[in-house]
Amino acid sequence: MTGKPTNGPIEVTGKIFVKNSLAIRSMQTLGRLSMLKDAPSDEREDLFIQKLRQCCVLFDFASDPLSDLKWKEVKRTALQEMVEYVTTQKGVITDNVYGEAVNMFAVNLFRTLPPSSNPNGAEFDPEEDEPTLEAAWPHLQLVYELFLRVLEAPDFQVNIAKRYIDQKFVLQLLDLFDSEDPRERDLLKTTLHRIYGKFLGLRAFIRKQISNVFYRFIYETEHHNGIAELLEILGSIINGFALPLKDEHKLFLLRALMPLHKVKSLSVYHPQLAYCVVQFLEKDASLTQSVIQSLLKYWPKTHSPKEVMFLNELEEILDVIEPAEFQKVMVPLFRQLAKCVSSPHFQVAERALYYWNNEYVMSLVSDNVVKILPIMFPSLYRNSKSHWNKTIHGLIYNALKLFMEMDQKLFDDCTQQYRQERQKEKEREHQRQELWNKVEVLASRKPEYDSVTRNYNLINNIITSPENDDELNLSCLKDEDLENKKQRNLSKPLIRRKSELPQDQYTMNALSDHKRMDDYLVTPPDVNKC
Repeated sequence: MTGKPTNGPIEVTGKIFVKNSLAIRSMQTLGRLSMLKDAPSDEREDLFIQKLRQCCVLFDFASDPLSDLKWKEVKRTALQEMVEYVTTQKGVITDNVYGEAVNMFAVNLFRTLPPSSNPNGAEFDPEEDEPTLEAAWPHLQLVYELFLRVLEAPDFQVNIAKRYIDQKFVLQLLDLFDSEDPRERDLLKTTLHRIYGKFLGLRAFIRKQISNVFYRFIYETEHHNGIAELLEILGSIINGFALPLKDEHKLFLLRALMPLHKVKSLSVYHPQLAYCVVQFLEKDASLTQSVIQSLLKYWPKTHSPKEVMFLNELEEILDVIEPAEFQKVMVPLFRQLAKCVSSPHFQVAERALYYWNNEYVMSLVSDNVVKILPIMFPSLYRNSKSHWNKTIHGLIYNALKLFMEMDQKLFDDCTQQYRQERQKEKEREHQRQELWNKVEVLASRKPEYDSVTRNYNLINNIITSPENDDELNLSCLKDEDLENKKQRNLSKPLIRRKSELPQDQYTMNALSDHKRMDDYLVTPPDVNKC
């Protein structure tokens, strides 16, 4: 099993490929080397480097997974031994090891990812869809773990490592975040996070390149597998931002993070995105107005599940909002909430009405009820009788009751004003109807009148009747709410029913066996004062 040195990939045996000519010179045969723990102390560095070079040999797991099993096991054993060696021994990371370790990591991991299995299809549903797993994961996992152990080693020196871990290295690392294997993205997240914490000179570059990934995702491809993981990293980075926030950080929020709300696959990464936004507002309350205006700008018009996500995020923002900032945005904000309460999709209306169960939000509303109640009252009054879902009636009763307790006189004034507006609307409707009657009288003189009238009556029969304008009766709403609660207690809990397609047991087992490296790494990343 030999090969001639070359700068490009060459075949060594079967499906074994080598990217690095240095690896060939160091091992004309891929055999087992002696154990590191058994070697004399003065020979361990050379043996460790030999094993690193040995692990630069790549195998084909995809097209022929059963080929070269013996040599695959040799490499896996060597990687496992080096992980344990770096973890348990001190003084392992010498000057000569840095370049070899980074080279081995790059040779194994930096590769062209295969085409997406679903480039233009529906958004990935983590609860329903099965991800495509990386065939070479038995080796890749250990390579990631070894590199993380090197970064975590007590004798790791950034000044030496920065010769090899540079901007080009970071760019190649970021490209891997588009991997479809969630296990690889999880380890990539930990790796990039550790690099960000240790290499101060790369921090600004990493943030800039992450924003470039977001820009390309938002405005060009709308497809990227690693947005959630990148946002998780940013959540920790933002938490460490020094105060006052730099202008570049504020621009990043408004230009890179907020536009992520408009992408159709928002559900895949929304929890992480909302966390980042709230972190910014906790750092600088003056950003609240711009953030809420941006959120209202991207508010979905026809996508009800996405609208529920926006309502969830908006409540998280309101939980940390300052009273002075609330006053700046309360009018457009509650105009949008009024539209949500009127939504025919009961989950949207229900989620909006749950705001009235939030004590802090209600304290803000109580302080500004003079402005807010006139905005909300027409929507609440109208839907207290016209909404098709009875659960909504009970929630509206709760909202109206709270408003009444806040300011009874204002509530009565709004009721009276609404009735007057409805009366004026009825009068205008009556006038329009009289005009149409006159038009109909003129039209009846035409010979085509009979056929047109038959079609008109057919259409008119399917038009819904106008809303019932009986007096607002809170006692009836209360009784209906109590009855609905009894029915909900008796019925089975509402759950989202997923399809019952058969699952790939290998994929499920592989994902369940994956363990996060954060649980094993002892040194927390230093992301303070970024």
